[in-house]
Amino acid sequence: MDSILVRGGNTLSGQIPIAGAKNACLTLMPATLLSEEPLTLTNAPRLSDIKTMTMLLQSLGAEVTSMQDGKVLAMSSHDITSTRAEYDIVRKMRASILVLGPLLARFGEATVSLPGGCAIGARPVDLHLTGLEALGATLDLSDGYVHAKASGGLKGGRVKLAFASVGATENILMAATLAKGTSVIENAAREPEIVDLAKCLRAMGAQIEGDGTSEITVEGVDRLHGATHQVVTDRIELGTYMLAPAFAGGEVECLGGRIELVEAFVDKIRAAGLDVTETDRGLKVARTNGRVHAVDVTTEPFPGFPTDLQAQMMAMLCLAEGTSTLEEKIFENRFMHAPELQRMGAKIDVRGGTAKVTGVESLRGAPVMATDLRASVSLILAGLAAKGETRVNRVYHLDRGYENVERKLSALGADIERISE
Repeated sequence: MDSILVRGGNTLSGQIPIAGAKNACLTLMPATLLSEEPLTLTNAPRLSDIKTMTMLLQSLGAEVTSMQDGKVLAMSSHDITSTRAEYDIVRKMRASILVLGPLLARFGEATVSLPGGCAIGARPVDLHLTGLEALGATLDLSDGYVHAKASGGLKGGRVKLAFASVGATENILMAATLAKGTSVIENAAREPEIVDLAKCLRAMGAQIEGDGTSEITVEGVDRLHGATHQVVTDRIELGTYMLAPAFAGGEVECLGGRIELVEAFVDKIRAAGLDVTETDRGLKVARTNGRVHAVDVTTEPFPGFPTDLQAQMMAMLCLAEGTSTLEEKIFENRFMHAPELQRMGAKIDVRGGTAKVTGVESLRGAPVMATDLRASVSLILAGLAAKGETRVNRVYHLDRGYENVERKLSALGADIERISE
């Protein structure tokens, strides 16, 4: 099993290209099921999760061709042979549930296994299901599968989400594009990935208004056509690499970055003492005045502080002057990286959904274990600042969401390598 070895102490300098968003691409790929015409995605990230979604779509009969070293995905669903998404593939990734809405909308039926994914909370799919029921679907849960039918086609309806769930908003939005009549999603998620999906669907002929706000209105159409769409920049990878100079010092320019994708995050890291400036090509970040300062962080749905940057932020605050409080309001069980950071000398007190972090002057290298995707990269970042060697084990999580971490950080001057055993 692969591990990442980091030797701390090197100052970083240079440019780092930010990939297309994993969470956006995993949503855009199932959109191909809505049309028999081709859908092409550019700026696609090269990740194991993308390969898993490719396998899932191919198992349904869709054609998916990876081109230009994986940065372009050419897809076609003109000859779908199955509307059943099997457990063996779906269990690997929670985003697999996003084939449910498109299959149901276009074919009037779908059978989808309940999904798996990393263990950072229950993340139930009930909001997806109640939303589809509001559009006229009949659902039955048995033997670990969702059996959905809409024999006369989906019908427009009003969906009020109990929580601004990104996945539920995406699933319902895709389904509503082919429903008869008008659909309204209340308390919709506002994330950039939602806006990116709506932009793609409009390019395919969908009639959508209000994306990026808490109320989205969809006027159903009879069919969608093909399109070419560029995947939005990955705001989580962007935020991750923006933090790198906080650990190692120096200055890093994140190519493709935009403030509006990570505004709440930028506010916090500026308050902590990092310099963030916009350039013609992206965002430049530097740590210029010694240690960072303590700040308090509460994760919230967009446009609040992203839960997917909480682990990385905690790692940075382990080195801050003062005591910080992090409150996790999105997912339970998302402080599993804290004990691993403690192995490196961090002072963290976790009580329920709140973690109190008292900064220390330095961390020490240690063997640590990644518990989920974002925890993986938080430990690598901590290793950049630690004295000695840090070995991050179980990095198969990492490959689900970050492409070529060791290559990108090495190009900035980090002493980092992947070890295969």
